[in-house]
Amino acid sequence: MCALPITQISIGAVYLKDCPQQHYIPIYLLVLGAFALVLGVLSCLPCTRERVEGAQSTLSTVCNVWNSMVSFFLFCWFIAGNVWIYSIYPANYNQTQPNMAYCNRTLYLFAFWTTTLVYMLFALCCCALICMCLCKKAGPNMEYSRDA
Repeated sequence: MCALPITQISIGAVYLKDCPQQHYIPIYLLVLGAFALVLGVLSCLPCTRERVEGAQSTLSTVCNVWNSMVSFFLFCWFIAGNVWIYSIYPANYNQTQPNMAYCNRTLYLFAFWTTTLVYMLFALCCCALICMCLCKKAGPNMEYSRDA
């Protein structure tokens, strides 16, 4: 779970100045990776599951509010990243042309494919949910005839 955010932070930091065509892309990767890493680590803490006499403790409530706020920020940041990444598609990788903005190939393709991967996983989850709903509807209501 932490490998992708760490890679996003690393690639964003290494290529921070290597995308004048859209200088927000490395910043997008840095911020996305950092917040995703923080969210992943904090969601594993036991404070998110604490209960005091059948009710949530104050610390648990604070953790849940924090996780919700970070998740909302990540969603908004992801939308902004989509605009920055897809607005320059296809990116210019040639930095030798004078007066032409470029973007490092590794940086751009990593940002492009990790963002596209999120959409692929979302589509896969939606298909799985639809299949589960259809199977659930078909399963209990199906009648089997014993006629031979």
